[in-house]
Amino acid sequence: QVQLVESGGGLVQPGGSLRLSCAASGITFRDYTMRWYRQAPGKERELVAGISSDSSTRFADSVKGRFTISRDNIKSTVSLQMNSLKVEDTAVYYCYALAHGVLAYWGQGTQVTVSS
Repeated sequence: QVQLVESGGGLVQPGGSLRLSCAASGITFRDYTMRWYRQAPGKERELVAGISSDSSTRFADSVKGRFTISRDNIKSTVSLQMNSLKVEDTAVYYCYALAHGVLAYWGQGTQVTVSS
C-alpha cells in the first residue's frame, strides 16, 4: 500500500519559515520524481516545486529564491523549506510522487497559513 504522509504545516507570520516533510512508503522512492503542489481556496492546484530522481529541481516563479526542495532516498522523504513566507503562500500543500509517467500518488495535504 502506497502512502505519502505530509507533516510540518501550521500557522506562521509573514516573513517566517516552515519546513514541510513528506514520508513515502510502499514505493521504490529513488525511482520517483517528487513534487509539492498547493491549492488555495477558490484556486486551482498548482505546482510549487519538484525534484527528480537525479535530484534536479524546479520551482514555480512565485517561490524561486524563497523555497528549496530536497530528498533523502535512504529515509524516503522529501522536504520543502519555505522561507520569507507571504500571505499568498497560504494553501493546502500536497506531496506528489510520479514514476515512469504513469505511477502517480498524492498525499492527503497539510495546511499552511501565513497570517499576522
